[in-house]
Amino acid sequence: MDLTQRVSDHFRDSIQTKQAASDTLIPPILAAAHMMAHALIHDGKILSCGNGGSAGDAQHFSSEMLNRFERERPGLPAIALSTDTSTLTSIANDYSYVEIFAKQIRALGRSGDVLLAISTSGNSQNVAAAIEAAHARKLQVVALTGRDGGRMAELLTGSDVEIRVPSTVTARIQEVHLLVIHCLCDLIDEQLFGGI
Repeated sequence: MDLTQRVSDHFRDSIQTKQAASDTLIPPILAAAHMMAHALIHDGKILSCGNGGSAGDAQHFSSEMLNRFERERPGLPAIALSTDTSTLTSIANDYSYVEIFAKQIRALGRSGDVLLAISTSGNSQNVAAAIEAAHARKLQVVALTGRDGGRMAELLTGSDVEIRVPSTVTARIQEVHLLVIHCLCDLIDEQLFGGI
């Protein structure tokens, strides 16, 4: 086994996936950034959720909003729904793991907010339940998916945005999701704060 070649292959595959994504994902990224900026301008907030690495991505997005991305600016209202272990474990224990995000959205979500729902397969049951709860509370949804979009794609309405990575490899999908998150952060900052 040539370990050097394996590392080189990872770099090559990541570059190829990002190139393929750049050919198709720019329009939905722009639409999602516009939706998010509009929500923030009108006193809304962005809720985010996902499992595993996608939970990490949800937290990453939230931290870039609340603190700063690449420019000095006021913090922006964003909540990662995967961070409160007491809430997560009590909902999972008292109800079910499927409800861990949906129940929080029903309590915290308001019309005009946006849900950033992240799943590499698009089939995470608790993220799908979060989308359903978001729609019931009149939130718009930005879905970061991969593969064929899974169950999440079926739940989206005409006012939602799906950013589906053209890959079936989880690691490659996650790498593009992180790049998309950085694009969203940059575009939100540019729309809200321009040249400051």
